[in-house]
Amino acid sequence: MALSVLALSELALSEVALSEVAGEVWGRATTVQDPPPREVVLVIVAVALALVLHPLTWHWVRHLVTVVHEAGHAFVALLVGRRLSGIRLHSDTSGVTVSRGRPRGPGMVAMLCAGYLAPAAVGLGASVLLANGRALALLWLVVLALVLMFLQIRNWYGALVLLVIGAGLAAASWYLSASVQSTIAHLLTWVLLFAAPKPVLELMRERRGRRTGSDADQLARLTPLPAGFWIGVFGLANLAGLALALFAVI
Repeated sequence: MALSVLALSELALSEVALSEVAGEVWGRATTVQDPPPREVVLVIVAVALALVLHPLTWHWVRHLVTVVHEAGHAFVALLVGRRLSGIRLHSDTSGVTVSRGRPRGPGMVAMLCAGYLAPAAVGLGASVLLANGRALALLWLVVLALVLMFLQIRNWYGALVLLVIGAGLAAASWYLSASVQSTIAHLLTWVLLFAAPKPVLELMRERRGRRTGSDADQLARLTPLPAGFWIGVFGLANLAGLALALFAVI
């Protein structure tokens, strides 16, 4: 009897602690933060561009882009009524999202389009949050998305990638100052915006007239339009997203 009362007391204390932590996270995430000065934002933009262009840092940035790419596939797959079977992230920065459902039709087309469009779409959405002073909310939303994505990961390397990114952002959101959190949120946003067109260019170089099994090739099999058309759509959409964000800053 005494053990039961003790167990119930510990459970109640745990629930109170979790409730307090959740309340603290919610309070922080909904707090409006002043954006950095325009000059600081321009420095962040330059740093983000350098991270994307430099070969050494691009390999690591590419992992982030792949995470967002596969998250785009997964999100739209669920949105159109497909069932996720799992997500894999590989050390060569490639990834794959497997879902079950109709092998053809608008839903399948939308899911395949989502991958290459996701980094620019997420970057634009993030820039809207930042413009409204929601830098910390952005970081917590990313952490939440990574947690949900973690539930669908089917390989150890993919789990490690998500844990490293998620733990880093969660720690920054909890322990660092508001100004540093805002800087990280802006850097994350601009890295995605600058990085979005680069995988499309890589895809163009890899294909060179031959089929590679890419999203564009699969779209060509599902629609009357060739793979080159879809690559062009991906590239133009990503460049348009980057141009809109740059126009808002400059």
